[in-house]
Amino acid sequence: MSAEKIIGDWKKKIFKPIYWLEGEEDYYIDLVMNYAEHKILPESEAGFNLSVFYGKDANWSDVVNACMRYPMFAEKQVVLLKEAQQMKDLEKLENYIKNPLSSTIFVVSHKEKTINKTTKLGKLIKKETEVFLSEKIREYKLVEWVTDYLKSQDFSMTPKAIQLLTEHLGNDLSRIVNELEKLTVNLGQRKSINEDDIEKFVGVSKEYNVFELQDALSKKDLAKAIRIIQYFEGNPKAAPIQQVLPALYGYFSKLYSIFGMADKSEGAIKHLFFNNSFAAKDALSAAKKYNYEGVERSLLLLHEYNLKSVGVNSTGTSDASLMKEMVVKMMG
Repeated sequence: MSAEKIIGDWKKKIFKPIYWLEGEEDYYIDLVMNYAEHKILPESEAGFNLSVFYGKDANWSDVVNACMRYPMFAEKQVVLLKEAQQMKDLEKLENYIKNPLSSTIFVVSHKEKTINKTTKLGKLIKKETEVFLSEKIREYKLVEWVTDYLKSQDFSMTPKAIQLLTEHLGNDLSRIVNELEKLTVNLGQRKSINEDDIEKFVGVSKEYNVFELQDALSKKDLAKAIRIIQYFEGNPKAAPIQQVLPALYGYFSKLYSIFGMADKSEGAIKHLFFNNSFAAKDALSAAKKYNYEGVERSLLLLHEYNLKSVGVNSTGTSDASLMKEMVVKMMG
């Protein structure tokens, strides 16, 4: 069951006794928990019939006692257990899960990981509760996700702006939504977000960022690559080496995979690049410039300099110096 389906059912007053929300992606778990806390009960009923517990501080018996109470002046009560992964004696909820009270809506968020389904508690949760698994979104779906989210809010964003945003934030949907909300508030009457807005309100330079460094490498433009790295050196928070190297490794891994594909046409490979035809065209050009051996050497260099960045076979060398040395070797 999806987050949208759960909330849709709640809007129709369709409730199950227990909802178990788990997984690595906080955004959807928080979305469901926020609705449960603020929307299921009207304000007049929430004061008597809403109980919120946090796993780190909650005692299992207090949670169960709250669940076993009957609602006051209402048909339903809501009990929320947040951050259940931090709760001691979580397995002691088993008896309540076996015999829940129909007038209680018990919603549990278990973040960062999933419950072990081979344990007694795990098997019980799978059998007796409504389980929602919140998984991290795949990188290749990010552009579509951001586009759809903005469309639902009656906004749009240029492809370049989306790339800048997602390269900077990765696939953390909560951070992405926070930045999108900040952007839309600052747009005034405009409904389209561009790269200037990303630079101004998110703080990502449209000229000096990981995406532009990747572009410089793909074109073997050493002068541009060095300028960007020098900008990173003067602005350490703009793109730390721990962010730059994985992004470049991901890009060259995609180039590497092209050589193993029977169909190397733009249409066949564009799924590797967020279905962006322009990015696919540039990638084919980069693959030709580097050839198989060059791409393989670049991946090995990225691995080598990732180790150097954490002090393996390198001491005292600045991150900027390491990156400059690396890009010279890659392009050479």
